[in-house]
Amino acid sequence: MNFKSIAILAALPALIAGSVYAQSSIKPAATETLRPLSDFAEIKDEKDRSVALFQEAGKVITHARCVNCHPASDRPLQGEDKHPHQPLVVRGSDGFGATGMRCTTCHGPTNVDHAHLPGHPLWHLAPIEMAWEGKKLGEICEQIKDGKRNGGKSLDQIVEHMAEDSLVGWGWQPDAGRSPAPGTQKEFGALIKAWAETGAVCPAS
Repeated sequence: MNFKSIAILAALPALIAGSVYAQSSIKPAATETLRPLSDFAEIKDEKDRSVALFQEAGKVITHARCVNCHPASDRPLQGEDKHPHQPLVVRGSDGFGATGMRCTTCHGPTNVDHAHLPGHPLWHLAPIEMAWEGKKLGEICEQIKDGKRNGGKSLDQIVEHMAEDSLVGWGWQPDAGRSPAPGTQKEFGALIKAWAETGAVCPAS
């Protein structure tokens, strides 16, 4: 390998970041809020309240910050419009990218705002069994509860994952230029916990 090839490889992350930044022309949407739990106390029927709680949490679940990492294919999504990741990268065998183009090739442990580049120590795609892209909220809800499609997690573990996981939490602290998920992770976690406690009932669609 000659010096020129080494220089190109060394500059690859910066070149890719610049490409991503140049292609991101859609402005982030205004930050949404989440209704507090107290708003749902007036719903007397527990099943109806459970559905309403999940529908509110669905503002987060269907937001670009979540769906982009839960694609239906092996290619991540990006941007507010959920377009295919540029440059072309794929899931790989472990969700952390293919050999020679691992997620960590470009994504470091923290955001790089000037390059419009997200960062987290465990940046990776959700397993294909957890794909949410293109699905209705009710379908995602049933999938979240299904141990065969949620990584073998119990409902309590799902609540903990949604409320405490730091990679999930990145959705509320994205790099500059991306809209955060609605509300806060604490508010979202409270909705998911209340949904689980009221029977984890899913919307019809």
